[in-house]
Amino acid sequence: MKLVTYRENGAEKVGALTKDGTAILPLPVPDMNTLIETLTLSQLSSAVTAAEGSGVSVALADVELLAPIPRPRQDVLCLGMNYRAHAAEAAKYDAGAFTKEKPVAVYFSKRVSEAVAPGGVIQSHRDMVERLDYEVELAVILGKTAKNVKATEAGDYIFGYTILNDVSARDVQTGHKQWYFGKSLDGFTPMGPCIVTADEIAFPPALAISSAVNGEPRQDSNTSLFLNSIQDVLEEVTAGMTLLPGTIIATGTPAGVGMGFDPPKFLKPGDMVSCTIEGIGTLTNPVG
Repeated sequence: MKLVTYRENGAEKVGALTKDGTAILPLPVPDMNTLIETLTLSQLSSAVTAAEGSGVSVALADVELLAPIPRPRQDVLCLGMNYRAHAAEAAKYDAGAFTKEKPVAVYFSKRVSEAVAPGGVIQSHRDMVERLDYEVELAVILGKTAKNVKATEAGDYIFGYTILNDVSARDVQTGHKQWYFGKSLDGFTPMGPCIVTADEIAFPPALAISSAVNGEPRQDSNTSLFLNSIQDVLEEVTAGMTLLPGTIIATGTPAGVGMGFDPPKFLKPGDMVSCTIEGIGTLTNPVG
């Protein structure tokens, strides 16, 4: 199932895409967070089947598509330098800011007041940012409370997956000892276009992941190349931290970000960034 959040006649709604992807089947829940918290995948499947049987749908072209979770209830939990080639390019750009002293997972969080919709504008913040960068990432969405999860059971906790662009202000990020500020400016979290439920993607996911800027290919990798797997991350984090339903985990970005080029290729107003993950779709956003 592919789930979306959309706005119709000023009202925010949730639905499932039809098999041909041209229409939405409305679902009887107020928002995506509520859907994730209250419905199992089995119950959701029954709700979608009932919606199909009702004959009621709305054309995708007639509504405004929003980020699938427009307002996450917690900060996004992020993994830094989770692909070997990206870790190398980051260290080359700024060894002091990005060199890993030990082969362990790098965790940080990203504040999201409101996620940017597909087609929504990435704010460039030109008054304070000169080095604006993109990062295509597979985002994992948890479907139930996770505490003391064993790696072998990690797949049971996943509700679904979406695409997240971890937009980053490199000058702000490297100018502080923590990455939080440079990752969390308004308009820095495009997300979508949909959530693909976990039953549609084999676990652990081995999906082609790529990005392009103005049609120029930039990143090209596969999620099978994580240095720290989803299952190991869930086991490690939940040993000391309770993660709630709807938690979003951004799993890191592959090589090919703007700071990795010589000279760097940072974003500027007017650029168009496209992030693509196999089986989920493409998330495209202009820079404003």
